[in-house]
Amino acid sequence: MPALSQRAQQVPASPIRKLVPYANAAKARGKKVLHLNIGQPDLPTPPAFWETLHKAQIKVLDYTESGGMPAFREAYARFYTEVYHIPLEAQHVLTTTGGSEALLFAFLTLFDPGDEVLVIEPTYANYIGLGQATGIHLRAVESHIEEDFALPAPETLETALTERTRAILLCNPSNPTGKLYSEKEVRQIGDICRRHNLFLLSDESYRDYCYDGERFFSALEIEGGADFVVVIDTLSKRYSACGARVGALISRNTDIIGAALKWAQARLAPPTLGQIAGLALLSLPESHYTHVRETFQRRRDVLLEGLRSIAGVTCPTVQGAFYLMPKLPIPDSDAFAQWLLERFDIGGTTVMVAPGTGFFTQPEKGRSLVRIAYVLDEPYLEQAVEILRAALNIYAREQVPIL
Repeated sequence: MPALSQRAQQVPASPIRKLVPYANAAKARGKKVLHLNIGQPDLPTPPAFWETLHKAQIKVLDYTESGGMPAFREAYARFYTEVYHIPLEAQHVLTTTGGSEALLFAFLTLFDPGDEVLVIEPTYANYIGLGQATGIHLRAVESHIEEDFALPAPETLETALTERTRAILLCNPSNPTGKLYSEKEVRQIGDICRRHNLFLLSDESYRDYCYDGERFFSALEIEGGADFVVVIDTLSKRYSACGARVGALISRNTDIIGAALKWAQARLAPPTLGQIAGLALLSLPESHYTHVRETFQRRRDVLLEGLRSIAGVTCPTVQGAFYLMPKLPIPDSDAFAQWLLERFDIGGTTVMVAPGTGFFTQPEKGRSLVRIAYVLDEPYLEQAVEILRAALNIYAREQVPIL
């Protein structure tokens, strides 16, 4: 058979999904798997979503415009203007098939093969895959668990820039660490981008998950940032509507939106049903966002307390998103995550986590880290903690070899 492309052979498997066959095998053996590996909130998708679909009376499920339904783009801009107090117009919004496609369009629109993008590591695993697929080099600046994954100092970021650097890519709040970057820090990054003529690509998919009364500061709020700020957004997390597959590429630089539209035309159109029902989601009252924040803050607190009670576990403080990235007393997070699914359970229940290796451009740096998504109700999180406590104790005693 002809050889596969080099990019197909080199692109890494998702650390979030690559262990799914082992989870499926565990379920086939009768085990229950607590899925803490993937960012799929368990809160019900708001009823308004389903009610809108039922009332739509669609006879032909047709394409929308490539950039999205005009009414949807207008509603998205109005949502930002009225709810987030960030003035936008419909021309600043390109509707995409989830946040993932918005990221792909941004990479294809802003960068050429061989260009560099500065990222804060640990970083979202799909950035690494997208970089390899598009020929973009991710230049990583590491943050450290001992410092709660704090943003590296501005001078450290500037030192990492090269003549090939075209942008700084920020995930705020961070997937996978849960770190929330402050207004001061976002402004500092904006200043670096302005001085060095770089794009600031800000993935703000988790902006509604900010805890302890902390205010989220969007890169779109940077004064004078219209030309270089590009934001990734999605309905997926905000409304527990991941399967709707609707997101947005947002920028006040209409040249960027216009160029990205050509990629959107190549894939024809974003999901029609997701946009129709998404219109209702964008009109939900403030009580929806309050409920989401309060629910996930309680979950964070339960998981933080539980993990910190396990001997040998280091767990950083987090202020946003719904992820924790603890350091475990293990030599290899991939082997441990697989072992949990294949060889360990308590009363027929085990836990699935995402190995930390997939969140680093140099995977060995994540050998003792795992990403845990606290997307289940508190009793399940408490159960997961006890499973991990027992598992780590047995794993250490058995001195399980690296697989």
